[in-house]
Parts: sequence; C-alpha cells; structure tokens
Amino acid sequence: MNESSKIALIREEEWLQGYESKIVDRVHRFQGALKAIQERSGSIVNFARNHEYFGIHFDAERNGWVYREWAPAAHQLCFFGDFNDWNRSSHPMERKENGVWEIFLPRDEYIDRLVHGSKVKVRVRSDKGELDRIPVYIRWVIQDPDTHDYTGVLWFDQNFQWTDQDFSSKASLDQPLIYECHVGMAQEKLCVGTYQEFEELTLPRIKAAGYNTIQLMAVMEHPYYGSFGYHISNFFAASSRFGTPEALKSLVNKAHEMGIAVVMDIVHSHAVKNVNEGLNEFDGTDYQYFHAGDRGYHTAWDSKVFDYGKPEVKQFLLSNIRYWLEEFHFDGFRFDGVTSMMYTHHGLYMDFDHADLYFDDRVDDDAIVYLQLANTLIHELRPDALSIAEDVSGMPGLARKIEDGGIGFDFRMAMGVPDYWIKTLKEKSDEEWNLHELWHQLTYRPAKERSIAYAESHDQALVGDKSLAFWLMDKEMYYSMSTMQQNLIVDRGVALHKLIRMITFSIGGEGYLNFIGNEFGHPEWVDFPREGNNWSYQYARRQWSLVDDPLLRYAHLGAWDRAMISLGTKYQVLAAPSARQLYLDPYRKLLAYERAGLIFVFSFHPSESFTDFHFWVPEAGTYRIILHSDATEFGGFDRLDTTVDHFTDEHQNLKVYVPSRVMLVLEKE
Repeated sequence: MNESSKIALIREEEWLQGYESKIVDRVHRFQGALKAIQERSGSIVNFARNHEYFGIHFDAERNGWVYREWAPAAHQLCFFGDFNDWNRSSHPMERKENGVWEIFLPRDEYIDRLVHGSKVKVRVRSDKGELDRIPVYIRWVIQDPDTHDYTGVLWFDQNFQWTDQDFSSKASLDQPLIYECHVGMAQEKLCVGTYQEFEELTLPRIKAAGYNTIQLMAVMEHPYYGSFGYHISNFFAASSRFGTPEALKSLVNKAHEMGIAVVMDIVHSHAVKNVNEGLNEFDGTDYQYFHAGDRGYHTAWDSKVFDYGKPEVKQFLLSNIRYWLEEFHFDGFRFDGVTSMMYTHHGLYMDFDHADLYFDDRVDDDAIVYLQLANTLIHELRPDALSIAEDVSGMPGLARKIEDGGIGFDFRMAMGVPDYWIKTLKEKSDEEWNLHELWHQLTYRPAKERSIAYAESHDQALVGDKSLAFWLMDKEMYYSMSTMQQNLIVDRGVALHKLIRMITFSIGGEGYLNFIGNEFGHPEWVDFPREGNNWSYQYARRQWSLVDDPLLRYAHLGAWDRAMISLGTKYQVLAAPSARQLYLDPYRKLLAYERAGLIFVFSFHPSESFTDFHFWVPEAGTYRIILHSDATEFGGFDRLDTTVDHFTDEHQNLKVYVPSRVMLVLEKE
C-alpha cells in the first residue's frame, strides 16, 4: 500500500485524486516542523511558553525583576518608565544570544518603584533611529486621554479566584450554538461597554436565549476602536477599553458558571502597521515578525503579514495561544482571516473555481504548517477546546484531522451561506426564489468536515451593508414594528426572517452562529465612532429595549430565536447526521426534510396556503406539530392547530396544512 492511499482525505475525496503528492507533502511538512519543535523543546506545549520567558517577570531565585525582549537587529534597548522618572538612557539592556536583550532589576532596589500598575516603555535604537516602544509581551496597555499616547502597564498576578474547575466545553464542541458578540457595543448606552457590564447585563440574556457558546470579538488590544478588534497591536494584552484583565477573567468565569463556553476571536492573520503601538519595525527592520517588502504588507487591510516560516514567529504566536487558554480560561478560538493566511494572494479577487488553486505555488505552505501546529497545541492543552476557521476559499481538509491530510480545525465557517441570503434578498423577488438552489447552498459541504452555519454575522451587519432584517423591512422597522398596527412589508419581513434563520439553523451545518442582537432583528447597522460619523456611538450599541417591549415585533423575533435554539438543544439537531430531503416543489415553494428524527416543513410561497400537502416520511405513525412559526407569540397569524394529530396513510405519506410563509416541525409520537 502506497503512502497516499493511507491518507483518508485522498482516499475519500475522489476530486482530490490528482493532488496526492501535494497532500502527502502537507502531512510531511507538518511532521517535520513538529519534530523540529520536539527536538528543540521536548514538546509543542513546552515550545509555546515564550510569554513565561520574555516580557517582565519576577525571578524568585535572583530576587528581582527580569525584562527580556527579542530584537535581533536593534543596536541598543533601554528600559524606562515611571520607576526611573522616564529616563530613556539610565537602564540599558544587555544583548544576549540570538538577538535577546535583558535587564535585571533587584527587588531591594526597586521594591517601591517597580510595582503593579507601573507604566513602562522601552527605547529602541536601530538603523531607523530611536523610538519609544511598548514591550512586546506586555499584559496591559492604556491610552492617555489627552495625548492619545499608548503606554505599557505592569500587571502582576492579582490572584484571581477561579471557580470553574468543573466546567467542560464538551457540549459546545459537540454542538456549538454560538453567540458572536463585542463587549464594547453590547450595551444600549451611548458609550463603550465594559467587561463587568457584559457579565452582569448581557450574559444573562445569552443564557436565557439558550446559546451554549459565546464568541468574544476585540479581546486583544487594538489602537483603533473602529477596527472591530482586527488590527492588533499588543497580542498578550486584553483590551483596556473594556476594563482590567481581572474583569475579563470574571466574565469568563461567570459564563462557565452558567454552562457557557467562551471562544476568543483570535487574530493571527495580520497585525496593525502602527510603529508606536505594535510589532512593526520593533528592531528597526520590516522583517522581524513579518515578511519583508511588499509581501509583508496586506494592501486590502492596510496591515502587516506575519512570516509563518520563522521559528521565532511560530513560537510567538503559539505562545499567544497557550497564554489565552491558560491565563484567561478561554475554551478555544475562532481564527480570523484564515483564507488570507493560507494564500500569498490572501484570497483577494479569487473565485476558487478550480482545485489547482488549493495546491499551486501561491499557497503559503508555512502558514498551513503554522495552522496545523496551532490546532495540535490547542488540542494537547485542551482536548475539549474548539478551533474554528474563517475561510471563504473552501480549502480541502481544513476541518479534518492532520493525520487524515487535513489542517486540524474542528469546524469551518460556512461563509457562503450569508452571502447567498444577501444576494437572494438583493436580487430576487419572492416568486423567483429557487428551492433547489437554496437546498444546494445550505447542504453542499464536505461530508467529513463540520461547518458553522449562520444567516448573518458581524460582516453583514457592518455599515455599508445591511442586516437581514434591514434588507427585508428597511425603513419600515423605524415606523411599523408595533403589534398594534398592520403592515404588509413588516408581515413579510418577520415571516421570512424566521424562515431564513430556521432553515439555516436546521440544515446549514453542525454548529450555528448568531451576531449579538440580530436574533431579534436589530434595526440598524454597526458603525463605530469615527470622524465620518462625528464620533457617534449611535450605531455601536445594542438596543435591548426593543426586544424587551412586548408591544414591538422585535419581541416576536426574539421569542422565535429562543424556541429555535431550545429545539436544537433538546433534540441535538446539529449533532445529528445531515438533513434528508423528503419533498421539494420549486413551483409551490414547498420543502420537507428530516433531521434528528424531526420532520421540518417549509412554505416559502408568498401568498398561497396548502390544505392537503402530503409527502412521504421515513416512519409510519402519528405525528404532532411541536413548533411552528405562525404562532401569535412569534408574530404569526395562528392558522395551525397543534392539538391535531397527523397520521400517515398506507403509502407512509403524511398530510398537513401549510399556510403561506410558514414553517412547522413535527415529531412522531
């Protein structure tokens, strides 16, 4: 038996038969990289501990503080801060081997000066001149409200008392029901929300909504609030905008007490180009952490691109993963911009319409190896942790085991699904919806790779685009959402909003994601304070008062989402095998399928109801409706009677009444 026949990805995916050597090479490159790490450090876990060596730490044996920095091309580093009255030259660091700089500060001499909360920087002299920089491994960074200058802060362990020892994220790994959220915009007030407010006010809402996982955006420090947390400057610092590191730990701890896993949106795809705040040109070169020249610059994102082939960069990023897992008890990561990482063209202006594009010379093999190492580390540290890839390219094997020829993620984001919904709503009338196309878009995915389905995420809610609710109802959401009035546009929008989310949820993947507030049709886009909007917080918040008002139809949508998530949890719908189509009529816009032993029936017809819709079901017997979107509590017209039993006939057909723009779920008694 040749080697390629042993690799499951090649054996099981016929369309990859011509790329055996490429996939075998993928496995070999990973094995070689892992072996090199093991020979150097003993294990990948030991390799990923740069944060314990670099940065500022107390050395008990030497009885003092040690600060270390990696800056191979620098001529001199000097440590300074309020401990030495901001003297930029009085504390020069000593150059050690391999580009490491070090300084030791005896405890007896600095016991009252180098303390928790001390502000520090490092002066770097290089070919580019002299610049004040923030220590790379700093744990907290603050901005001066007057000068807007960023400064590192010594944040020593505050002995936070964790109470989550019995928590396991296995339920989330089995069937992730993800609530994607941003701490700063999670409150209704016109300002930046805090970790504490999120813990006290938002977590109870998420728990009540039934989600078992939250995905926290913008955790790592970023100088520009409007970047949504995607232009990272300080990779080991929790964003000080929202509070202290202990406040973030408390948030995670409380979520665990509620049975909710916390996944972090980790950004290893690029870094902010800012020199003063970030990594860029730290030692005076553009290639210390990043690729040199044009390859190191991401034109679409105006940011810097990591050189994943450098051992020091791999160690930096892998240590970052270990740090967030262990220090803050995160339960895994959603890796942002994986498409950008895996290709030197970053996926820009690419359709990925041929398999050659997954294996040509524009694939960044070093990035692939890094992602494999990252997943290996995550699962060695936390076997129950989640790793999720945001990839639009469809890279084969992305969410398969490395030994199977894959890259090792647990899930991949089904990024084509929200694009399909937006395109449909923008370009087609209701009568033009193609159910064959809809079924294909929601069910066509690699058989052995688990996907996270979603109708919309933060991407679709950003200014310049519209959320699903806004596409459906537009300005009517401002004037006609009262339960005391009738509006045909709102009736249609509410009905389709429920159907779109339920069909995406029930057949689109093995996990599900919702962006904060979109479950109840939040009426506005997301736009962070910036010069173009006069630094307004109007659109960088969530208006919970809308869903809390029983006289507004937002409450109906919120209730529907709770019912949908409850159904999925009770019957483990997303953990079940993929949906089995039972009936599809493109003309009458009727669809029926089975998943997790439940029968789902949809009518997308805009006006006609069907009194005698009958279709074959896998099991004969008596069925009863356990959920339907036409209930008044969900903003429907109550045209269905849930007390009626439905019997299969001699041909194992089931007959049901299906009103227009309604879906229903039946269970065999």
